[in-house]
Amino acid sequence: MTKFLPPYEKQEYLEQALFLYLRYSKFLDDDYAQRGMPVFEYFNQLITSLSPFFWVITEDDEVSGFVYLDNLIGDGERLHSAELTTCFKKKFWGDYTKRCARLFLNFCFERFGFYKIKALVYPENSRVITLLKDSGFRKEALLKNETLRNNSLQDIEVYSVFNTRKAEK
Repeated sequence: MTKFLPPYEKQEYLEQALFLYLRYSKFLDDDYAQRGMPVFEYFNQLITSLSPFFWVITEDDEVSGFVYLDNLIGDGERLHSAELTTCFKKKFWGDYTKRCARLFLNFCFERFGFYKIKALVYPENSRVITLLKDSGFRKEALLKNETLRNNSLQDIEVYSVFNTRKAEK
C-alpha cells in the first residue's frame, strides 16, 4: 500500500531518501543548491526547511521515492500554488510512478486546497516530462538560461496542473 510519510518517522526512511538524492541529484539540483555544504547536511536542511511538505513515498515499508513541495504561494489560511519535486527508485519507474502522481496530486488538492501545482524540469529529462504529461501537467513556459548546471547555462521548462474541482467553484 502506497503511503506518503514524514522522512523522520523511521531512520531507514531518511537513509533511503538520502541515497536516492545522492543517486539523482544531478537531475534535481543546479550548481547553486548545496552551496558548498556537505550533502547530508544540505539534504537534512532541505527536509527541515520544507517540513511539513516533504514526504517519503513507501510501498510495503520500502521507500520507493520522495516528494516535496516548495515555493508555496498563499498564507496561513489558504494555499494557492506550489512547486513539486519528486524522485523514485528505478525499480518503481513506470506505472507505479503514474499511480503515485495521481494519488499525490489528489492528496495536495484535497488536503491543502491548492489551485495549481507546477514542476520545473530540465528539458532533457524526458522521463519526468512524460510522467508529468501523463499526470495532467501541461507545459507553461521555457525559461532560457535560467540557471547554471555543471557550470553551463541551463534552460528549465515549467509544467503545471490545475485543480479543476476548485476552478469550477
